[in-house]
Amino acid sequence: GVGTTKMFYGVDPDGQAFAQFISNFLSQYGRWNSPKYLIGESYGTTRNAVLANILEQQDNIDLNGVVMMSSILNFDTSIDQPNLNPGINLPYALALPTYAAVAWYHKALANPPATLHPWLDQVQTWAMGPYLRALNGGSALPQAQEQRIAAQMAQYTGLSKSYILKADLRVTGPEFEQTLLLPRGETSGRLDARFSGPTMDPLAESAAYDPQSAAISSAYTAAFNDYVRKTLKFGGNHNYKIVSNTVGNDWNLLHTPPGQTTPAYIATNVMPDLAAAMSYNPDLKVMVNAGYYDLATPYYAAWYQFEQLPMQRKLMHNIQFHYYHVGHMLYVRPQDLVKVHANIVTFIRSTDHEPVTH
Repeated sequence: GVGTTKMFYGVDPDGQAFAQFISNFLSQYGRWNSPKYLIGESYGTTRNAVLANILEQQDNIDLNGVVMMSSILNFDTSIDQPNLNPGINLPYALALPTYAAVAWYHKALANPPATLHPWLDQVQTWAMGPYLRALNGGSALPQAQEQRIAAQMAQYTGLSKSYILKADLRVTGPEFEQTLLLPRGETSGRLDARFSGPTMDPLAESAAYDPQSAAISSAYTAAFNDYVRKTLKFGGNHNYKIVSNTVGNDWNLLHTPPGQTTPAYIATNVMPDLAAAMSYNPDLKVMVNAGYYDLATPYYAAWYQFEQLPMQRKLMHNIQFHYYHVGHMLYVRPQDLVKVHANIVTFIRSTDHEPVTH
């Protein structure tokens, strides 16, 4: 393409580039009257929110639906490094149900429930109630209460009470991944915490790598390259990079919210964008898909963000949630791949407004 990286590497320019491509595609292939959907995974859900608002309000392109796969709209909810943002305790509470699910999966609980549900509902209630209140108490939290919270957290997460107290009741995602299975000499995954692998440094504070990525990256890369090059006849002699530190380091995370003229100097938060798109087009439907074992974008954090969208409450009926017994990549487990596919097909058929044919 033509241009500099600054013209594309950022929340807002990336959204504009995608919007321009979509508009051009609709014109070139005569698809203006076709049903239109966005589907995005991980950062793709951030892009979805920005893009939906641009398409609706700037380009007058109505969408039928938006499909979210492993969502993050507000980066202040990330459990990756909340320790660098002291005073913001919400990420710890929103990640705790995922910690519990992972500990249950790996049989690391002292008193495990027979099934994940309805026990996980109990964990969610405790996380957003007594646990979050205790965190918000800060240094004023009575010692006796701190002891009780640590004991209950140990029951829910499989971590030792002493470790939790040393962590000041606040355990980041990388710390959990390093610590939960450390007695077995293993590290749990980040993208999919069902995966585990040998611990590289038993004395480290945080996980040194992601066992899930180590397990599937080669197969994922091979499948993508095979499909793109053989089927789509695209790519030529260019290398496909799963992760690019150059792009990541240069990415401009500043974002100008709807109705504003300058970027907001806060953690990236595109909740207002999705809310604006759904308000502008009250027929727009959103499908949220999340995995119980995802520590990159915890499922309960996703639920919280969508429940907090700044829009009229009646529009919440346009959002549906689906949960799966997998991690970040919802298609890794064959049973859930089938479920994800079936749910997306149902979502599209219920929103495409196309005549039913037999």
